[in-house]
Parts: sequence; C-alpha cells; structure tokens
Amino acid sequence: MSRTGEAGKVAPGVVDREVAARALRRVKDYLVSDRAEAEELEILVEGGPGVALVLPRPAVEMFAHVLAAMANGQGVQIMPLHAELTTQQAADQLNVSRPYLIGLLERGEIPYRLVGRHRRIRFEDLVDHQRRDDLRRKDAIDELTRLDQELGSD
Repeated sequence: MSRTGEAGKVAPGVVDREVAARALRRVKDYLVSDRAEAEELEILVEGGPGVALVLPRPAVEMFAHVLAAMANGQGVQIMPLHAELTTQQAADQLNVSRPYLIGLLERGEIPYRLVGRHRRIRFEDLVDHQRRDDLRRKDAIDELTRLDQELGSD
C-alpha cells in the first residue's frame, strides 16, 4: 500500500517533480542503451541493502510513463484493464456526476453488468467510451473550424 493510503494511486505533489524527472532520465537512458536488450532488467534500490530487483522490461517501460507524469506534477493511478468500477469510481474517472454516468449507462453508451442491484463498469469499457467521446469532440471541433473558414471566406 502506498503512503497515500490507496494502492495503485499517487496524488499530485506527493513525489518531488525534480526527483521524478531525474529518475525518468536515468530509466530512459538505460532503456535506450545497448545493455537494455534483455527481457528482464536488474534495478538497485537506492538506500536498499544492495539486493537487486528483477523486473520485466514492459514493467520498466510503464514505470517510465509513471515517472514522466510525476515529473509534470501529475497524479498517477494504475488500474488493471479488466478491473470493474462502481458507478462512483467510474463517474470520478470521467470527471462527471454519478447521475450523469447512470444516464450514460441506461442509454447503453457504456456497457455494465449488475452485481445484485449494483452496477459495475469494466475499466476497459470506460476507456473505450472516453476514446469515442474524445473522437466525437474532435470531429465536432473540426466541423466548426471548417464552417468558420467557409463563413470567413465569403
């Protein structure tokens, strides 16, 4: 469990941005070096008893993304793709109210399943909805830009 009290989540500002940026540079340097071709990497933990951790390369690459977010002062949350969220967790993830999310569920915009009388939303389905919603927004902005250019050229 992390110092923030929630496993898999680090709030913005908990990690010093400069420390995260320095660690990110070292991880990136290692990942592009000739030594980094192995599928597993050994990492020595600073201040540890000299015991190396052996990590799979994809985990180290993901760790680089986490460090990049922290270096930008952002909070980070790691969630398994197959995790199921409550309606409140899903609403928080989308930054919308719970009643608005329930409307999305009832209109069939996001799949869910019932556990007893409680709705559960797969994280993967929530991410898919976010991608579709972002694409719809981009298309709308592109259309407005096109219309603005047409009106401006008259």
